[in-house]
Amino acid sequence: MAGNLERALGIIELLAKNGGRMQLAQIADTLNIPRSGTHRLLSMLIDEGYVRQDEEHGEYLLALKLVSLALIYLSTGGVLDVSQPVLDRLAAASGELARLGVVEGDHITFVGKAQGAKSGLRYDPDMGSQPPLHCTASGQAWLASMSDEEALELVSKQGGLGKAGQSGPKAPKTIQQFLQDIEGARQRGYGIAIETYEPGMTSMAAPIHHPMTGVVVGVVSLAGPTSRLPESRLSELAPALLEAASDMAAATLSSPYFKAKPAAVAPVASLPAAKKQRQKVS
Repeated sequence: MAGNLERALGIIELLAKNGGRMQLAQIADTLNIPRSGTHRLLSMLIDEGYVRQDEEHGEYLLALKLVSLALIYLSTGGVLDVSQPVLDRLAAASGELARLGVVEGDHITFVGKAQGAKSGLRYDPDMGSQPPLHCTASGQAWLASMSDEEALELVSKQGGLGKAGQSGPKAPKTIQQFLQDIEGARQRGYGIAIETYEPGMTSMAAPIHHPMTGVVVGVVSLAGPTSRLPESRLSELAPALLEAASDMAAATLSSPYFKAKPAAVAPVASLPAAKKQRQKVS
């Protein structure tokens, strides 16, 4: 029973990560499940309303039930009630995409956003995405709360530095460069990624500290085209970003999103350090 459940969840995750549309043979071969067993699991998921089959081409794709459940959880989890106004203000003040990421185990998942760009180039990646930690501002903001050893261990779980398809032209390619980026985030109080994740894109992210423990439980980020976000502009936006992260900490006391124990725990002392950084940037 546990094996079937694990395989069924694997199918759902695979469909979600591949645009939600795959042939039975692709699913079976990717997950190394016999095709007969894959067919039974897909039939079960169809009966439960999580998957449907395209009648014309025979491909399997996720049904809207899963999306509906996710939206219900988002609306009842408490975090969006507090975070959305903060994201809206940050997006309006910056003119760029503001996002909320939540720490879950060994990764960050984006669960909220607000678009500040009204015209021109707009950066708007998919919600629910999990950014690679080694080459993103969000990853830096979280990893900076850990020791170098803990940060390297967490990055290695995601495939290490330079994993194909997960980084931009300026991504760190050596451990020394990676650790320099993390130390820079520690000193500033926020992470910066200039074309390290995607060509032509820049982002910055600040950690959200639980107000009682100081543990980093999420991140607030801004992202947009590098042409609009030179380093001088990032410095101008830093106080608003850090203020948003501080305001967002209020959500941690009322939302189940922030109850999960993170993979690595930041010391309580990191909380006053973050406050000092906000004052310094201001």
